[in-house]
Amino acid sequence: MTKTSTATRQGNDGGMTVGVDVSDGFSSICILDREGEVLEEGRVRTTSEGMGQRFGAMAPCRVVIEAGTHSPWLSRLLSGLGHEVVVANARKVRLIGESTQKTDRADAETLARLGRLDPKLLSPVAHRPVEMQVDLAVIRSRAALVAARSLLVNQVRGTVKAMGGRLPSCSTRSFHHKVLGAIPEPLLIAVTPVLAVIEQLSKEIDGVDARIGALIKESYPEARLLMQVDGVGPLISLTYVLTLFDPHRFQRSRQVGPFLGMTPRQRASGERSPRLGISKTGNGYLRQLLVNGAHYILGPFGKDCDLRRFGLAHAGTTGNTKKRAIVAVA
Repeated sequence: MTKTSTATRQGNDGGMTVGVDVSDGFSSICILDREGEVLEEGRVRTTSEGMGQRFGAMAPCRVVIEAGTHSPWLSRLLSGLGHEVVVANARKVRLIGESTQKTDRADAETLARLGRLDPKLLSPVAHRPVEMQVDLAVIRSRAALVAARSLLVNQVRGTVKAMGGRLPSCSTRSFHHKVLGAIPEPLLIAVTPVLAVIEQLSKEIDGVDARIGALIKESYPEARLLMQVDGVGPLISLTYVLTLFDPHRFQRSRQVGPFLGMTPRQRASGERSPRLGISKTGNGYLRQLLVNGAHYILGPFGKDCDLRRFGLAHAGTTGNTKKRAIVAVA
């Protein structure tokens, strides 16, 4: 009670920093004053009502949270209440503040202390507007549907193979009706319901693809410009636009590659500078899509263009050089 009342009395000095370790049920908070002394530690419900009630009663201050499931809506809520919100890159927080004594309370204090000293240490994350977040959810739902369909297709193939059968090669889209005649009769009762679900998933994926096309036409004309590149379709272009969401936050186009984890890691020391793989930071799904597009551009069906010629010139004949060419094109 003593710490709580102290924080209330000193809450208007404008020098407070609050660290919030966000969890699904309750979030731990730690409030530091201008000198770095702990004014208050406690918990608050991780709901818009709970957070709004707790932080709405506070004077404007710096609030530090980690990027995660709740950070988009929470950062918007806290900003709307007049607070300066720093959304910390979770990977950076782990590297700086990792401890053997890990508790929610300790994590909240670590966030507060890092945010008080220098927010740049946390590599702050910018969240996209809520409208873009909703549109990006469409793409993520498509990815989940495709993953579920692939899982079921593999399950059917594995089941038939275990009985000594073989299913014909075909596209995933046509799988449910192409393989029906090749399934051993004893397995029909087990496999038919799965094929029905695969068929329904394919229909749902087609519906989402239509929605993606409509979004590009209605709201994201810049995505159509990206589609002028051979190998870049609606899915890649819209995912790219929604992931970057504000191109003006990149001073140079060369900064986009590192943002998406497409540039090599560096671990230079003295005269040693080993060649390492790409960092794989940022959005893994977009990175996967870009690599898939690069495979198409450099593959047998890719049309002749400057990008294809650039990739082929760097491809070489060994596996490693080909991989580097794929990443360079992506």
